[in-house]
This record gives sequence, structure tokens and C-alpha cells, in this order.
Amino acid sequence: MKTEWDYTTLADAYLKRPDYADAAIDAMLSIAGVEKGDRFCDVGAGVAHLTLMLAARGLDVVAVEPNDAMRSNGIQRTENLTNVRWHEGTGEATGQAAQAFDMVTFGSSFNVCDRQQALKETARILKPRGWFACMWNHRQLEDPIQAQIEAIIKDRVAGYGYGTRREDQTAVVDASGLFGPVVHLDSRVMHEQTIAACVEAWRSHATLERQAGAAFAEVVGAIEDYLQSLNTPSIQIPYSTNIWVAQLK
Repeated sequence: MKTEWDYTTLADAYLKRPDYADAAIDAMLSIAGVEKGDRFCDVGAGVAHLTLMLAARGLDVVAVEPNDAMRSNGIQRTENLTNVRWHEGTGEATGQAAQAFDMVTFGSSFNVCDRQQALKETARILKPRGWFACMWNHRQLEDPIQAQIEAIIKDRVAGYGYGTRREDQTAVVDASGLFGPVVHLDSRVMHEQTIAACVEAWRSHATLERQAGAAFAEVVGAIEDYLQSLNTPSIQIPYSTNIWVAQLK
């Protein structure tokens, strides 16, 4: 399925992305009063990072992903799970039945949707008083290594920015008029990664690829050179899992 952002060339690199913080996911499920067997729609499921975490908690998950290569990787990672099914679709058009789900989640995907249209579609497929959640892992940019990586990027990509993925999503959800008060959750997680895996993860960075254009390979190469200069097999990367949760009115 063709979308504005094409993740085909990034699909394998996405396998190196970190998982979300367990504490944040558990807090989200607690707020929503989730029970085992509840029906979830994980939208923009990618290579199944969030899907796997939900399935491991005994939830029945429909994973919706528009990109064939990403969806293929996700299917392979979940092929032995009986509580996960995959479908082609987008946040604006999931292809799912009305009032079918207890919760709809967007793991690092809400920012590439028309957010108001995605919220309308979410409301359509949620059961009465169902729940919405969107989330991202944000690198802690004050960390010395991450600060140097930011300097490398901004030296080569004029006006580089993270767009809506680092914004507070509360006003966006409120503007839809479809959901009750938004709860923001924030839980830090330390992710240890080999230098090779870290570089591979940067090759999956769609925001950087989009803004760097033809310079993308050069930027990733400069990040790789810097990381190699640290003369260490792996690094600790501090992340913050940010989740916004709201209940359908």
C-alpha cells in the first residue's frame, strides 16, 4: 500500500530499534483497565515492536501496517503467536469493523498520519468507552554521545527537526472532541546496543532520511565514524518512552 512515507528500504533496519519501556506499557494498560483477551488494534505496527509487547501480555492483537516490507518482517516475528493477526491498512483507513476494539495503539506511527483523521478512524473502530494511545521512544539528547550525534546531524542537515513526534499530543487529541482527558506517561529505559546495531538503527531513521535527502548516507556514515572512534563494542543509549492515553467519550 503506497503512503506518503515509504519505509520499504528501512524495514530491516527497524529490527534494531529499541523496545518501549515495560513500566510505561504496563501503566498504560493499568489506566485503561485492560484484561487478558481484550482486543487491540496496533496501527502502524511496523516490524511488531509494540505488537509483541501487547501479545506477551495476553492481549488479542490485530496489527495494521501499510508497508509490505515492514509488515512482512512483523509477520515473521509473530508467526508462532495465535493471538496476533496482520492486515494491510493505515491510521486513516484501518479496514477494521466498527466498535471492534477495546484499545487502539499507535507505536511511533501517529506522527506520519493525518492525526485528526486517524483519531476519527480510531473512534469508529473502538468499542464504547474504548481507549486510544500513541507513543514514541525519545532519545535523551542531553546524553554526551547523543549530543554529539545531534551536532553531526545538524552540521550537515540545515534546519533539521523532529516534527510532530516530539510534540505534546494532548492538544491534538483534545482538538478532536472525541476523547476525554489525556494522560501523559513518561518512563525512562536504558538500551544497550552494539555499535554495528546502533548504526543500523540510524539507517531506519525515516525523519532523518526525509530531511537529509541525498546526504542521508553521508550523515549516517559520519555517525558511524564517530561511534567507531569511541573504541567500545557497545554503548548505553538512554530513552524516554512517552505515551498519551485517552478514553473515548
